[in-house]
Amino acid sequence: MNSQVNDRAALRQRLKQLRRAVPPAARRLAAVAVARHIRRTFNLRPGMRVAAYAPLPSELDTGPLMQFARQRGCHVYLPRITDLRRHHMQFVESSGPMRRNHLGIFEPVRLRRLSARRLDLVFVPLVGFDATGMRLGMGAGYYDRAFAFLRQRRHWTHPRLIGLAYSFQQVPRIEGAVHDVHLNGIVTERGTIKCTTGY
Repeated sequence: MNSQVNDRAALRQRLKQLRRAVPPAARRLAAVAVARHIRRTFNLRPGMRVAAYAPLPSELDTGPLMQFARQRGCHVYLPRITDLRRHHMQFVESSGPMRRNHLGIFEPVRLRRLSARRLDLVFVPLVGFDATGMRLGMGAGYYDRAFAFLRQRRHWTHPRLIGLAYSFQQVPRIEGAVHDVHLNGIVTERGTIKCTTGY
C-alpha cells in the first residue's frame, strides 16, 4: 500500500511539473481546441446542467468551454468547497461575483446549489489519466467524495464525468485506489478519448 501511495505521489509531481511548463500561448490554443472537440462530440442543449471548474494557472482553461455551454443555453455550475477538514464540496450556479478560496480557486459568491446527482455532464480537472478512465487528481479527494454515489450504485448513469487535460497527461496505467471514481471520457487538445465506462 505504501509503495502505491508513493508511486501516485511521484507521478503526480512529475505531471504537475510538465503541466506548469506549458507556455501561455499553448494553453490558450489547447483550451480553444478542447472546446471545439466538446462541441463536436457532446450534444450540449438548452436546459442541460453542466459543471466545469475555475482553473488553477497550470490547469487547462475552461473559459472557451463555459462560453460555448452558455451559448447553447446550458446551466453552468462550478464547485465550491464547503468543508476544508472533510474535503467536501458542492456545485453552485456560476453567475454573479466570484471570490478566491483558500486554494486560490475562484468560486461563486452566491449559493444557488444543485445536488451533484442532478448534474448531466461534469468536466473535471486532473493531473493524470489512463485510457480506462482512471483519474489522478491533486490528492485531496474532493471529486471522489462528491461523486462516490456513482461508484456505489451501478444503476446511476448520470452525471457523466469527462476529464479535461493536455494529451501529455495520459499515462499507460494509474494504480487505482478504493475510493477512485472513474471517468467516462477525456478531452485533450488532440481529441476525445472514450473510456471503458463510455459517455
